[in-house]
Amino acid sequence: MTDQLTDRIRAGLRAVADPERAPGQQRYMKSEMPFLGVRVPEARRVAKSLAKGMDAAALSDAALELWDAAGFREERYAAMALLSLRPLHADARLVPVVEHMVRTGQWWDYTDELAHRLADLHDARPADTAALVHEWARDADLWIRRIAILSQLGRGIRLDPDVLVDTVDPNTSDAEFFIRKAIGWALREYARVAPGWVRGYVDTHGLSPLTRREALKHLGAAPAQATG
Repeated sequence: MTDQLTDRIRAGLRAVADPERAPGQQRYMKSEMPFLGVRVPEARRVAKSLAKGMDAAALSDAALELWDAAGFREERYAAMALLSLRPLHADARLVPVVEHMVRTGQWWDYTDELAHRLADLHDARPADTAALVHEWARDADLWIRRIAILSQLGRGIRLDPDVLVDTVDPNTSDAEFFIRKAIGWALREYARVAPGWVRGYVDTHGLSPLTRREALKHLGAAPAQATG
């Protein structure tokens, strides 16, 4: 059953591919893995439409099979789309699959998409997920740390500021661009509902100029207090 689904998804992606688009996609993403030439929303649509009626276990297995055997990047986009379907929504079995994808994918497009699956888990299993991102925010792998920092994207007023601080604080001195950018993005998102809190955090923590700019992007200028 799983093999049939992954075969159908691969065929579906090829049916909508535009080979002329593929080289530009590969250059933009700086990807060693080639592209078929399928736009990301279309890759998601193909996967979701072909996976209707599948249960959580089958979806998880198919996602891992598509991911690990991928010869084209869109197959991995389709694999991640399977994780967003209702049978797997906020299912604890997502955690090892997401971790595997982040650790083997090692790039921002994968990590940022998968962060939404952790946001779902924050809503469904707040204590367990807070403990998970606490650990991940201190991991040696920068992409695991990035997904921990971004794990509450889209939660709005449901965002837990204590969890945000717990994932951001261990990473504020990190010189890695993708970590500094992630911290700024996470703070900017929370500034939509708690601008005063974000302003206070920025003003009292030694953040890089990049992080400060991102965090305060919609709050107006503030004097820089950090270097690096």
